[in-house]
Amino acid sequence: MYSGTTFRTKSGRIMGVHQRIDRVARRHITSHIPSGVNFPTYRDIVHFEGKNGPDGIKRKSPAQDEPWHYINPNDPSDVDLLVMIEDHIVNLTEALKADNYQRAAFEAAWMAHAITDGLTPAHHYPFEEKLEELRGESIETRNSTKEKLVLPGDNARMRIKNNWEFWGAKGVMTTHLSFELGVATTLSGAKLDSIHRFDDADVQELREQGFREVFLHILHDVHAMGMYDEFQQKGWTRHLARETRSELVPLTIKAVCAGWYSSILAASEAHK
Repeated sequence: MYSGTTFRTKSGRIMGVHQRIDRVARRHITSHIPSGVNFPTYRDIVHFEGKNGPDGIKRKSPAQDEPWHYINPNDPSDVDLLVMIEDHIVNLTEALKADNYQRAAFEAAWMAHAITDGLTPAHHYPFEEKLEELRGESIETRNSTKEKLVLPGDNARMRIKNNWEFWGAKGVMTTHLSFELGVATTLSGAKLDSIHRFDDADVQELREQGFREVFLHILHDVHAMGMYDEFQQKGWTRHLARETRSELVPLTIKAVCAGWYSSILAASEAHK
């Protein structure tokens, strides 16, 4: 999802989808925070978005410890993103237990970013496989801004072909960015506070099933909508805009709340 330009800290505060989801999720989780847990405020969480978030790393150090927030909903063995999110849950738990406020804000922000990206339909596309096919080599070789932006090829003709498939009309990256821009534009004037709140039923579901199962249920619900397939065929439609507001964003906010509450629950039980 769009989180700003990553050139300055406050970029994305208005149209940043990650920032808007974090803001609403933080409000929804407020009533579920025990008095003994010092959970970061929205202002402190959002400090680690945009330039200071996972997207900022992609610009500062391409392919070097770069977070990869893609997941194949149809492949049960594709668990790298799930493990990454669960690591953030553990780290946030430890930060809350130690009252390490700044670390807690960082972990909350990066966890929410990973969850939101994982539920973004554009991130269900086999991007890594397609990119490696076009490059003819591992994506780990993209160790500079130029290597990320310009695809190689055996000759001039292949370089033009590969870059058109990536950056041209309906290219892999062009389509990805256009979908995320459609979401950002749709949400820019939408009121999100009135959507389904994280409630006692959600808390009970999380206690009984654990975060991974809750996330997977939401992931499959999102994937079943076929939003990215529709976008690739028809472009951004009113139907996609309605689904984004009424289903995609509420499910994503629920998942972010579930991730944060998993850490809150573990930290509060440790204090007993």
